[in-house]
Amino acid sequence: MNFLTNFADEAVVLPLALAVGVVLLLLGWRRGAAAWTVAVGGTLAVMLVLKVAGWACGPPLWRTPSGHAAAAAVVCGGLALIVVRRDRPHRAVLIAVLAAAVIGASRLLLGAHSLPEVLVGGAVGIAGASLLTRLAGPPPQGLRARWVAAVVVAVLVLFHGSRLPAEAHIGGLAFRLAHHFQVCRGAPGWDRAIGPQASLVAPSPGSLREPTSPAERER
Repeated sequence: MNFLTNFADEAVVLPLALAVGVVLLLLGWRRGAAAWTVAVGGTLAVMLVLKVAGWACGPPLWRTPSGHAAAAAVVCGGLALIVVRRDRPHRAVLIAVLAAAVIGASRLLLGAHSLPEVLVGGAVGIAGASLLTRLAGPPPQGLRARWVAAVVVAVLVLFHGSRLPAEAHIGGLAFRLAHHFQVCRGAPGWDRAIGPQASLVAPSPGSLREPTSPAERER
């Protein structure tokens, strides 16, 4: 399962998104490159906001949608539009749904996310793929899609298996923002989890337990 889920890790998705955007621009499809950037970048941005909100206002690893499912949906849907079935954009959305289902299932089997988290992440990615098909329009005649496919294969060979520990950094960012803006501070353990010496890495779930002793309650 790790082999499968790693295809949608940020360490693979980010260089892949950048490389495909650059190739589309070099091939002369400016509208496609812009649509790709907006759709993929927008999907990742929405997921970042949702993850920060989930970490800040809920227990760690709860209510944080699956970024892997979202990334798989928007990237696979976009690549299907460019490389596979460019004349039928609705097929790209179907492939996005399939990619979200496959990667989402891997996240469930690995215990990384719950079913609602996978569904929300997949929905965001599918929406991003649908937006891409609307913004990009039909590819120009003679677009050398094989170059895009070659770049995708090269990126996968180079980066598959790499891991980017984004979740921990997102969690740390969420706790710091919540402390700074005075939001969601009623959650158990805020005073211990956030302080002047708080690290950039989110605290462990055990650090967010309810205070049990009178001394802890007075802190």
